[in-house]
Amino acid sequence: MGRWHEPERTCVGCREKAPRRELLRVARLPDGVVTVDAEGTAPGRGAYVHRDAGCAELATKRGAFARALRSGLSSEELARLRDDIGRVVRR
Repeated sequence: MGRWHEPERTCVGCREKAPRRELLRVARLPDGVVTVDAEGTAPGRGAYVHRDAGCAELATKRGAFARALRSGLSSEELARLRDDIGRVVRR
């Protein structure tokens, strides 16, 4: 009958839609910790960003991660998140 539909998500940096597997998920876990979820399976609220340093930087500058995750992020948390995303993007 129909073809399998791949889920799409919107990048919080550039606001473009892309297949979920092409994006990197950042999750706010139930205990409030914000972390990079490279596998995309962690519980909690998620935000998606392209695996591109430019999109991640744009999302950080615009405050898009805090808004999408519905969580205030301190400058230390943002710096750690930026470093974590940088490690995953460089792989």
